[in-house]
Amino acid sequence: MKKRFSYKLLGVQVDALSIPDLNFLIEESIDKNEKWIIANHNLHSLYLFHNDLKMQAFYAKAEYTHIDGMPLVLIGKLLGFPIKREQRVTYADWVWPLMAEAANKGWRVFYLGSKPGVAEKGASILCQRFPGLKIACAHGYIDMDKDSPENLAILAEINAYKPHVLMVGMGMPRQEYWIFDNFEHIHTNTILTSGACMDYIAGAIPTPPRWMGKVGLEWLYRFLSEPKRLWRRYLLEPWFLSTLFLREILSISSQKNKNRMLLFLSKRFHKFIALSRFSKRSQ
Repeated sequence: MKKRFSYKLLGVQVDALSIPDLNFLIEESIDKNEKWIIANHNLHSLYLFHNDLKMQAFYAKAEYTHIDGMPLVLIGKLLGFPIKREQRVTYADWVWPLMAEAANKGWRVFYLGSKPGVAEKGASILCQRFPGLKIACAHGYIDMDKDSPENLAILAEINAYKPHVLMVGMGMPRQEYWIFDNFEHIHTNTILTSGACMDYIAGAIPTPPRWMGKVGLEWLYRFLSEPKRLWRRYLLEPWFLSTLFLREILSISSQKNKNRMLLFLSKRFHKFIALSRFSKRSQ
């Protein structure tokens, strides 16, 4: 792997990784025959991290943690880190080049998650698009007790398949809990926390327009699509995270960095005002 660019922001460690970087890391774990967790952070996971000791323990086990959320890229820039837009990677964008790479290189993929029938539908769509893709799946509505017969059967199924890549899509923090509890018994090379990835592919959940992700508005689309499930995440949790952000600003020792941050915020504010005025004129 080329030089690692890792940064600490809002109390968590993140790695600035693009889609090609992440695919390369998976290949590296396979070539070395090692077992790595490649996790991700967004604003929701930051909130969970600061309020859940088990989530902290999970992230301590992760080999890499990529950025899944444009707000974290913007916060990183405010804090002076050279994080690029292409280093914000969501599974809605990554799953397609990841599956293409898996098909080309013969990686076996196992997906654990989603409701019964959804994963199978998503896997069928992927196999049609990427001929030769080797993918197996099982739904995520299982007894989470690591010693339950159902959980032991899932582990046996995964290990019998011998996947190079295990994708766990149960939503946060359930998927992280499952990986943490079963890590020692999973035989694979790379473990990915993939959220609603297969639900998007199968059409069970509408996929946000990709332009909204690029400008940091994907959260709004998701909130409007599932308000009952997501209102707390998008309307309450940011208030807690804003206190972390203010604390980080106050901790900056360099006046030069503070001035740079204020200039950045000022430019963003004026851009927002300009867009608002343009929108009103267009109505």
